[in-house]
Amino acid sequence: MRPIPRSPKPPLTYAGGRPSSGDLVETLLAGQTLLAESPDHLAQVVDVLESYGEVLDAYSINLIYQAEKQFLNPFPVFRFLDGDLSPAKIWRHLLHDRINFEYAEYCQKAMLWHGTGGLDAYLDSEAFAANCAAIVARKTRRDPLLAALNPLFPQFLTELIRSAATTHALGQFWRVMSDLFLDLARAERDGRVDSIAAVVTFIKEGLVAAAGAPITYAVEIGGTSFWVLPPEAGLTFLGDVAVPYVEAVFLRGTPFLGTVSFNAQAQQISPDQAKFMYGALYADPLPTMGSGIPPSLLMQDMYRHLPERLRNRYLSGIRGDGDMRVKICMSFQKAMFCVTNAAIAGTFPHPLTTQAPVEQAANRAHAAAWAARLCVARTDCLDDPG
Repeated sequence: MRPIPRSPKPPLTYAGGRPSSGDLVETLLAGQTLLAESPDHLAQVVDVLESYGEVLDAYSINLIYQAEKQFLNPFPVFRFLDGDLSPAKIWRHLLHDRINFEYAEYCQKAMLWHGTGGLDAYLDSEAFAANCAAIVARKTRRDPLLAALNPLFPQFLTELIRSAATTHALGQFWRVMSDLFLDLARAERDGRVDSIAAVVTFIKEGLVAAAGAPITYAVEIGGTSFWVLPPEAGLTFLGDVAVPYVEAVFLRGTPFLGTVSFNAQAQQISPDQAKFMYGALYADPLPTMGSGIPPSLLMQDMYRHLPERLRNRYLSGIRGDGDMRVKICMSFQKAMFCVTNAAIAGTFPHPLTTQAPVEQAANRAHAAAWAARLCVARTDCLDDPG
């Protein structure tokens, strides 16, 4: 199998160790990696993404289960059990010997709330409203509780359907990313990926290959299938789910209790959601064990699936297992910069080799928009070997 090509130029370096917006623009336009090249970075990124791929497999399965089997269930008490109601599964769940699906829900709610991209535009469309009306009419004929709730709260069921649509779309997105990250680990082991540039290229090619994959979602009620996200909506993987996910989870996120004041008079939270900077790329690696920033619940899930190479690297540190989740968070941020790097590279409007001034200007505008967001993220981790 052919090796993943390296970038033809060495990575750019930044004066003072922290890149400015202009530095990042030039890095992106030169086709260089945001994360510095080193064997240690390569091992960290590949291994933490392998762990993440295992976790995303579970997240994807559960989100799709919730959207399809817990649809319009106002009290989804057993939604994290994937339909397995055995006493052993329930007991392990109560003992917290399980995946933290609360983090998956955090990401889903962030996507729903921030509402960017084509998916959100469709959820506000008349076509979606018509589908919801048909679904609610059929569902309320079969469910007395929902029939009683619907006249009292006319938008309640429609909002649940919007949430279910986002849940299913995120499950489909994570299905692709799980397979991509596990394939990346195999590619590194057999020598096809041997640099950070190759990691970014591998992920970019995976995103581009899946870019046009349709995002659809149907539910069955009383033996009849109803479209929630029909094929004619024209929703696709990259533009309508992947990029909005990066925007909502990597960049914006949601204010996390204990880090800022929710008091309106304190004005610590911007009223403009577009200016939020609470996503994974901005998170300080502190073990709060909450689902928001930093995503400590995700770190716990990844801790359970760490490849032996990365676990041994962490154990060799001064604190050993004592700060392993913080170390995972630091490695995870490096990996997410690589994923973001790949998403940016895969969405340039024109090839970076173009000589047409108009196309070069469009590429520069694309790079500048991303650089303005990234330059205030935790770019200090890009050269940090820790």
